Amino acid sequence: MSFPVIWTVLIDIVAWAFFHVIISVFCLNLPRAFFLKDSVWFKIFVWEKSGELWQRLFLVKKWKERLIDGTLILKKGYGKKKLHGTSISDLKVFAAETKRAELTHWLSIVPAPLFFIWNPLWAGWVMVLYAWMFNLPFIIVQRYNRGRIDAITLRTNKTGVG
Repeated sequence: MSFPVIWTVLIDIVAWAFFHVIISVFCLNLPRAFFLKDSVWFKIFVWEKSGELWQRLFLVKKWKERLIDGTLILKKGYGKKKLHGTSISDLKVFAAETKRAELTHWLSIVPAPLFFIWNPLWAGWVMVLYAWMFNLPFIIVQRYNRGRIDAITLRTNKTGVG
């Protein structure tokens, strides 16, 4: 199937907006309890060094504040630009919300192959590249933040302070 370039670009923009909103709303409606549980899907691995790997490889601290928090756009959800408190329960909620954001961004990559249906082959690959390039920074920041929070809560649980 082939459309004029302007129509293809407009369809791509509308399709991405649709997918981003639908996936975000879906994830926002998942209960927080789902994200409070320890799950293999969101495990911070030893090789991530409590998130420091992401700082070393990508200098996350220098650019993470420039990313847009989706809660500002949707006017719903848990803002992750700053901590909402420093108690263990506050940190666990923040970590749970990083899992929600990470899941949202992983799922936002999934629709990319659909763009091959109406795009020329080269543009389909551009859409796949867009999906990865747009979402990976958000995924990296969530894993970086959660790794740091997990290290703090683990230390606090071991020492009994907090």
